[in-house]
Amino acid sequence: MTRRLISTGSPFEKVAGYSRAVVDGDWCFVAGTTGYDYATMSMPDAVADQAANAMDTIAKALAEAGFSLADVVRATYYVTDPAHADTVFPVVGARFAEIRPAATMVVCGLIRPEMKVEIDVTAKRRG
Repeated sequence: MTRRLISTGSPFEKVAGYSRAVVDGDWCFVAGTTGYDYATMSMPDAVADQAANAMDTIAKALAEAGFSLADVVRATYYVTDPAHADTVFPVVGARFAEIRPAATMVVCGLIRPEMKVEIDVTAKRRG
């Protein structure tokens, strides 16, 4: 099986030289995804809205790759403030309630001041 690249059309992908997702066999690796609304190239201020946008972008990339959120086995959540955890958890928890991937949350700086959350996932195609 060949490697397949998935793009959202975001200008960041071309400039930084990365793909939104890479499919390699039964695996799909989705790059760190922030809360941009790629239709308007705008970033909402609310952390919950950013997390929801990120999850929507991830779900769309997975679907294009032939996967779904149900295939996610690993998730990493990056937040800029520990207080954001209480806002992000219900958003991702609603999407992953029955899936329950192995997950980690990291408090860190992100590359733009408007970014408050970034999420990456790894999925494995179910047999």
